[in-house]
Amino acid sequence: MKRILLVVVALAVIAVGAWFFFLRSGGVPVYAVSITATHPHDPTAFTEGLFFKDGALYESTGEEGSSLIRKVEPATGKVLQQVELPAPYFGEGIVAFGDKLYQLTWKDQTGFTYNFKDMALGDTFSYQGEGWGMTHNDKNIIMSNGSDELRFLDPATMKPVSSIKVTANGCPVRQLNELEWIDGEIWANIWQTGLIARIDPATGKVNSFMDVSALGPKTNDPDIVPNGIAYDAASKRVFVTGKRWSQLFEVKQGAAVTNNAQAAQLTTCSN
Repeated sequence: MKRILLVVVALAVIAVGAWFFFLRSGGVPVYAVSITATHPHDPTAFTEGLFFKDGALYESTGEEGSSLIRKVEPATGKVLQQVELPAPYFGEGIVAFGDKLYQLTWKDQTGFTYNFKDMALGDTFSYQGEGWGMTHNDKNIIMSNGSDELRFLDPATMKPVSSIKVTANGCPVRQLNELEWIDGEIWANIWQTGLIARIDPATGKVNSFMDVSALGPKTNDPDIVPNGIAYDAASKRVFVTGKRWSQLFEVKQGAAVTNNAQAAQLTTCSN
């Protein structure tokens, strides 16, 4: 009888803990990440965009005068190909679509296209507002601008065809930054947090958060933050890094986090 009572009490404690967690996070789960591999990353790279294609990582960096796009060997960090973006442009997100590579700039409302194979400069395109991150869903290029809005663009014209507002527990999730399309979800770094939002592209609702705050250098510098998500769909590998991080991590979903202050802010509209 005593053993049964202990089991009942234990289950009650677990239930209360789960209830507190979902109350605290507005019903949006938060997960830590587990590191499966670590690779070198250029510690001077102010990472703004990242994606994986044909065995290589493609990375864009920001800041005026040092913005560039480069093709990198993941295991070694060796630069295989590189093109610089001249000042005064501040490079932002990049994405490959078809035979082109597309690049945003921060405040100039100007984007650039390149031939994907040799990175030869092509046409420019324009957009309203700021440019932050990009990914695609095989049909549209998806763009963030630092707000809670994601725009879906026609790759042929780079004009918006639709948009969604991103919410967590009904609260707007702003400062959406680097983007990656992973198995039917949009993953987005939330600037100046350690969280990645996993977003339903049909509704804009955040399905869950990934907490990557344990990764990267320990610093109070507000610029050295997580930013950069890439996905190797064939091998189901997720890569993450950050601005001026010396490491690139392969990660997978870890244990549930029961008390995340940043997620609590986002899901109670207090961010």
